[in-house]
This record gives sequence, structure tokens and C-alpha cells, in this order.
Amino acid sequence: MRQRVRAVALTVAALLWATAAAADCNGAPEPCRIAEGTYSVVLPDGAKGPIPAIVFLHGYGGDGEGTLRNRGMVDQMLKRGYAVIAPDGQPLESGKGRAWAFHPDRPSPRDETAFLIAVADDAAARFGLKRDRMLLAGFSIGGSMVSYVACQAPEAFAAFAPVAGSFWQPLPDSCAGPVRLLHTHGTADQTVPLLGREVMPGLVQGNVFAAMALWRVTNGCASSDPDRTERRGIFEIRRWKSCLPGAELTFALHDGGHDIPKGWATMAIDWFEDR
Repeated sequence: MRQRVRAVALTVAALLWATAAAADCNGAPEPCRIAEGTYSVVLPDGAKGPIPAIVFLHGYGGDGEGTLRNRGMVDQMLKRGYAVIAPDGQPLESGKGRAWAFHPDRPSPRDETAFLIAVADDAAARFGLKRDRMLLAGFSIGGSMVSYVACQAPEAFAAFAPVAGSFWQPLPDSCAGPVRLLHTHGTADQTVPLLGREVMPGLVQGNVFAAMALWRVTNGCASSDPDRTERRGIFEIRRWKSCLPGAELTFALHDGGHDIPKGWATMAIDWFEDR
């Protein structure tokens, strides 16, 4: 009897997983489509009235549907009352997966910043989301894309949260204006090391510490030293709050490698809501 109950439970869980994974356009079988591209989205159960959202950008070779299959992260966001919007990058030449075009020396057929703004605007209008309460986050090259959007269009989203991805060489000389930004990175990351690396001749990942220095200047922070350092679970969190009005810079380090660390979603939402 116990084995039958367990089997039924596993079947139900599998069906729920399949339903969630197929929820491309909040339950529709195809991704949401706009002129510039596509995105996937899922809303919390019983969502009523305008709700905030997290726009999360996938890493190299991924796509928006794959982002929604990261149940550990997505479920935490949904439980906190956030819609999760997962845009699709541009198809790779191999035809397998997608990527983001952000490198300053590599022109793109699509204006990625304009695309992401259009996704946010469309999702807000289509699903009744709070356009002024959207966090743009992303992993790996998705995190790099977040960094470039924050630099080019700081007013486009309420805040920015790149994970394991930052600027590439050459770093921007300056950014358009101050932002609220949370950068998370693993000290053992060998794919996107904190000090940067050459991926191939002429294609070099930037130094994350240099990027943080650029953000401190952009935000007009009073000191190179953080105002506060705290330990939260696996994260060592450094915060610069003595900056221009509305600006804040937070640097969360952990001992792990190239991944979205367990507990990141909760930490990031707490940070986003702590104004």
C-alpha cells in the first residue's frame, strides 16, 4: 500500500513538473512573441492585481523555457509573489541553444537592450505586472547582458542582479547613470573567474573587481570600502549604500563555482525589497 501511494505521488509530481515546464506563455503551449523575439513567463497561482516580476536571462546555450525548468529558483520567486519572465537570446549558429549579443566589438543584428525593454513592456501590459517593480537578473553571459543593460539604460528596470557574469574587455569607460545592482559570484568560478580570462584570441572576460570599481564611480559611492559587510548563509555580502540618491551597490561572494548558488533567489529578493 505504501509503495502504491508513493508511486501515485511520484506520478502526480511528474505531471506537475511537466505542466510547469510547458508553461511557456503562462500556460499557453508556445512562447510569448513580440516583434523582436520570444519569451516565456509564469505567474504565481492566484495572482491578482499588478504584481512585481523578475526578468531572468539564461546562460550560453540555454533558452527561456529552460530557465523555467530551474524549479528550485523559479519556485522561490513564485512563492514570494513574483512573476518570472524568461526571454530567449538569439539562436547560435550551430542551431543548438541561444546566447546574448553584448560584446562592444561584435555588432549584433538585434538591439538586445531594446528587446529586453520590449519584453518587459509587453509582459506588463499582457499579464498586469508592475512595470516599475521589475528586477533584471541573469546567469553567466546572461549576467553579462544584465551588466550591459544596467550600464546603457539604468532606468529600464528597478534594479539589476547579474550572477557569475560581468563586463568583457574592454570595459566601458563610463555608464549612463546610477543603479541599484547586486552582483553575485563564486570565488572558485573557473568558467568566469573573478580576475577574468581569455576565452579565445581577442575575446577576454573582464576583471569583476574592476567592474565593481566602475559601478562605485557610476553610483557616486563615498568610499572604495563597503559601508557594511555581513555573512548570510553561504554569502559574504559587501554593501555600498552611501552613494547617489536611489543608487546602491552590493557584492555577494560565495565559495562555489560557476552556478546559481542555492539560496540566491531568496537573498536577491530580500535585497530587492530592502530599500
